[in-house]
Amino acid sequence: MKNRPHLEISNLTMAYGDIVIQEKLNFTVARGEIFIIMGGSGCGKSTLLRHLIALMQPAKGEILVNGTNLWQVSQEERNQMIRHFGVLYQGGALWSSMTLEENLAIPLTEYTDLTPLQIREVISYKLSLVGLSGFEDYYPSEISGGMQKRAGLARAMALDPEILFFDEPSAGLDPISARLLDDLIVELRDSLGATIVIVSHELASIFAVGDNSVFLDTDSKTIIAGGAPRELLKTSTDPRVRKFLTRAA
Repeated sequence: MKNRPHLEISNLTMAYGDIVIQEKLNFTVARGEIFIIMGGSGCGKSTLLRHLIALMQPAKGEILVNGTNLWQVSQEERNQMIRHFGVLYQGGALWSSMTLEENLAIPLTEYTDLTPLQIREVISYKLSLVGLSGFEDYYPSEISGGMQKRAGLARAMALDPEILFFDEPSAGLDPISARLLDDLIVELRDSLGATIVIVSHELASIFAVGDNSVFLDTDSKTIIAGGAPRELLKTSTDPRVRKFLTRAA
């Protein structure tokens, strides 16, 4: 099991009714890899993420997690699979009326049998991993945007997921905060051994953290490039890929 890809996407077609967003998508994500889904605005990056976390069912094709097809199991089995996922949404998705501790407690209360004391201990540990020790009683409005993203990451890690999914984690952050978040993502992958899938159009982050990637093209509605982002920058001759990867050059 450990030798096979953590995620396998085979001949995937994504559609809203009769409108095809992307088709014939084929790629694998290795265990422990930081994998980037990139492409221009409107190409379907976030839609692909929603498919990978089972919020949307494919029009065609397969999504395999540890060799098991997400959509060829019962709803109960799929829910069990999803519990091994952690998701950081673009805005952090923290409840503004709850403290950081209360936000992180939601998945732990719902999906574990831990006592209140054990839950508090887990929350303190997860916040310490993202550099937020002592911020348990703060509300999201009382901390910076970068800290909110880190708190969202701590909540995504609450249940010790095997796979973390991030939707534009650096969006809206200043360059320093974005770089700190990039460093944290790599550090967490190295220390926890999690597989990480990131939707991003931020070049600095893509080059800083990406081990592997796919490039979704809007016009052809499929993958037109794949590989390590820095290698694609050096070797790709496709003008669409080069235009995307050299925007800030």
